[in-house]
Amino acid sequence: MMLGSIVLAADLPVREVILYKNGVAYFQRSGQLGAGETVRLDFKTAEMNDLLKSLTVSDGSGGKVTAVRYDSSEPIERRLAEFPISIGDSQPLTAFLDHMKGAQIALRYGSDNITGTIVTARVVAGGAERGEREQLTLLLDSDDLRTFDLGSVTAMHFTDAGIQAQLKAYLGVLSQARSTGRKSVYIDSTSTAARTVGASYMLPAPVWKSSYRLIFGAEAILEGWAIVDNTTADDWNSVRLSLVSGRPVSFISRLYEPRYKQRPFGDLAEEAVVGPRVYEGGIATLQAPPPVPSMAAQRQALFGKSKESAADSINVMEGRAESVMVSPSAADVRTAGREVGELFEYGFSTPITVKRGQSAMLPFLQEKVTSRKLLIYSDENRSNPMNAAEISNTTGKTLDGGPITVYDGGAYSGEALVETLKAGDKRLISYAVDIGTRITTNVDSERDTVREIHFSRGLLTTRSAQRQTKVYSIRNVDNKAKTLIIEHPLRSGFKLLNLKAVETTANAHRFEVKLAANAEAKFPVAEEFVFERSLQVVNLTPDVLVTFIQNRNISETARKALQTLVDQKRQIASVAADVQRLQTEITQTERDQERFRQNINSLRNVGGQEKQVQQYAGQLATGEARIAAVRDQISELLKRRQTLEAALDELIEKTVF
Repeated sequence: MMLGSIVLAADLPVREVILYKNGVAYFQRSGQLGAGETVRLDFKTAEMNDLLKSLTVSDGSGGKVTAVRYDSSEPIERRLAEFPISIGDSQPLTAFLDHMKGAQIALRYGSDNITGTIVTARVVAGGAERGEREQLTLLLDSDDLRTFDLGSVTAMHFTDAGIQAQLKAYLGVLSQARSTGRKSVYIDSTSTAARTVGASYMLPAPVWKSSYRLIFGAEAILEGWAIVDNTTADDWNSVRLSLVSGRPVSFISRLYEPRYKQRPFGDLAEEAVVGPRVYEGGIATLQAPPPVPSMAAQRQALFGKSKESAADSINVMEGRAESVMVSPSAADVRTAGREVGELFEYGFSTPITVKRGQSAMLPFLQEKVTSRKLLIYSDENRSNPMNAAEISNTTGKTLDGGPITVYDGGAYSGEALVETLKAGDKRLISYAVDIGTRITTNVDSERDTVREIHFSRGLLTTRSAQRQTKVYSIRNVDNKAKTLIIEHPLRSGFKLLNLKAVETTANAHRFEVKLAANAEAKFPVAEEFVFERSLQVVNLTPDVLVTFIQNRNISETARKALQTLVDQKRQIASVAADVQRLQTEITQTERDQERFRQNINSLRNVGGQEKQVQQYAGQLATGEARIAAVRDQISELLKRRQTLEAALDELIEKTVF
């Protein structure tokens, strides 16, 4: 389609599409252009940021691309502010004309052509019968001021071509502001001859989706279908289509919206005060990166094979079991897979057509896989395990994550989800509840037992263990043998005892249990949690230390060393008890002394009580003597305790086991 010297997108059709899993897609266009023609491509406003980030352009004639132009997204208010014209929303014509005071204007007023300079424009009341009127006052060339009713004016224009052009441009900006849905991109070239022009870019796009069918028969067949959506404004007619599995990093950079900076005021250099400057240190020396294969070379590696060789690169199941109701699809799978760095790409070897606004299901896999049917028990809130399958990816390709519909015995059996599976990896999937098997669990825990005791520098360290056994009681009521996978929760710090898992995940141990037909089984899983505890011996009582001495798991050397510490602590405790007993005696004696003094004071002025006073005085003297003797005993005991504590400290420092 030609539009002057502009070539529209229809003449630069889409040739190649690569869909990714991160919300973007790669598009490549190319087409023949005549001499002097410019390419115009239209995009949604929301696509412009990704386009400007990724657009590359080629000119097959050897000409140079001089510019890539596109419709600006500058805010409408900022663009209109550049004009000396202002037209407000819903304002009358007189408001606009009054704003243009001093401009010369030409009117067709009835049969007269009148030219003059705008003096004023206003709305005047015309009474109840005539209503409001818009009037324009002009200064005519004859220097007369004359007022005109705009209702009688059939045409007008500004005589200044510049003002008239600005009015058209102003209205053009307003018109463009209403068309915010799509933006045009123009590609200019210096070539003066016909040539082939190409453009490639990344745009936001729906992710492609994977859907699988796992068909159990004589052999397990895995079919893969890709669901793609063409939400662009262009038809994909016979395009090279590739699907990439993986999640490359992608983000939106705001390149389309103009950015403005608040500029500083410009002052002369000699007026500025010089301040300190901090220089950053170097990190590394830049080196030239290794060469990267061109996009054309990568495309050739993928699409360079003939249709026949591409078909030979996949293994389509030929034999069909005649007795099954559901068999593998009669799909013509023509894809070639290859590793692209950390990603995996499926390239369709035959052209693909998807019209705009349509979606398509495309077969990209149909191969035999290694698989076995199992049961999986991982949810203790349910008494039944799940029907499951273990799939090994023997296709040599990366299988993108998606839903799997399972067919067994020619009939629908259930559905499952699988995450992305690299070549050589395997996964478990569950697709139905097995009501023919019931499982219950019971947990038995033992008390913490001290396994080891160590002593060094006054610190007693014990290593204890807690043992827990979980018993899975299983009953298979079906008249067929089964293989059960038990997913036992993986708990931090717990270690399996006398048992080895067939597989361990980030959250569970997996155990495989063979179930006989119509039988019961018990599967115990014993675990042990070992933990350490450190205690300062100086803070422990003899009775606490005795509990460690009585433990059967400690050595005889450790037992004797602890017993020595216990004996020493008991001597210190005995002295401390004697000191406490004597201090209590002093306290009681001082209370008696106070009572004697009170009695002496009360009887001193009473006649005939001299003998009783003397008796109290004798008891008071005896008490004072006893207090003095007890204090001497306490002093000796404190010295003895100090000696015993020093000996204990020395013993603690030397004891190691």
